[in-house]
Amino acid sequence: MESLQRPVILILGAGAVGLALAGRLAAAASVYAACRPVHAAAIRDRGLVMEGIWGDATIREVIPVTGPDEVPPAVDFVIVTAKGTGTRAICADYAGVIRGRPTASLQNGIGNEDIIAEYTNTVIGGTVTTNFSVAGPGHVRVLSESAPMRFGAWSGDGDALRELIGIVRSAGIPVEPEPDIRAGKWAKALLNIAVNPICALLRAPVGVAAEKEIRGIVDGLIRETFAVAGAEGVHLPWATADDYLAYLFGVQVPDFATVYPSMYHDLRQARRTEIDLLNGYVADLGERHGIATPYNRCIAALVRYAQTHPDGR
Repeated sequence: MESLQRPVILILGAGAVGLALAGRLAAAASVYAACRPVHAAAIRDRGLVMEGIWGDATIREVIPVTGPDEVPPAVDFVIVTAKGTGTRAICADYAGVIRGRPTASLQNGIGNEDIIAEYTNTVIGGTVTTNFSVAGPGHVRVLSESAPMRFGAWSGDGDALRELIGIVRSAGIPVEPEPDIRAGKWAKALLNIAVNPICALLRAPVGVAAEKEIRGIVDGLIRETFAVAGAEGVHLPWATADDYLAYLFGVQVPDFATVYPSMYHDLRQARRTEIDLLNGYVADLGERHGIATPYNRCIAALVRYAQTHPDGR
């Protein structure tokens, strides 16, 4: 019977997050993971190797794909886990699969859902605070989990959201509905907006944000971001920028003081950063609303220059 068939899920841009998610979801769905050829070859050869708090196992049910022609026609859900810099390209490549299907984003930054919405009407936003890493080809580790995964309706069909949450939960992944996913995405992005570009440019860990010479810059970035979020009608969990800054310097910066954020590694390895989905996004929205964002605009410009001139010239 149709109702007894396992749902079919396609994960796009499956790196550390997407492969780990694929391995866990394979218990509740038929999962196709669009990944790099090196991962696809390893998974085809001996299965997906998982380690960590989601269990130690070799998952042979995940089906790796490297192009849209390898995807079956009967896909029920698409989940995008690609880095935000690749969202438009991967949506364009898989447009024929995404069109008309509920598609969720589990990505950093703000604005990925808006891109996905150009390809399908039902878009689901998501946040994840689990620590994933790639140990090798077709080999992932799930290191820690600080909060449940959260999904919320961005646009379109609310029934699709409830069904997706049910599938994820049945696979044993902690997940909760997010009533205001826009606020959730902005709230998660605040730390990245505040510290990622500064750490990348200064080649320093998160703790540098607390230095006297740097705090004023962070203060400016956050105040501008709160002003733009307010103009967008986003209701952040903190009533004022001062409230968030107290949390940032009292909790987040100390907790992550020794961590080098992903943007630091992107610049060191001459990769494109997600600056246009963070500070650049805030600056662009600020211009649209007539709000001055000199701190975010300056930081975004510096990072763009650094990523195109890795030798500093």
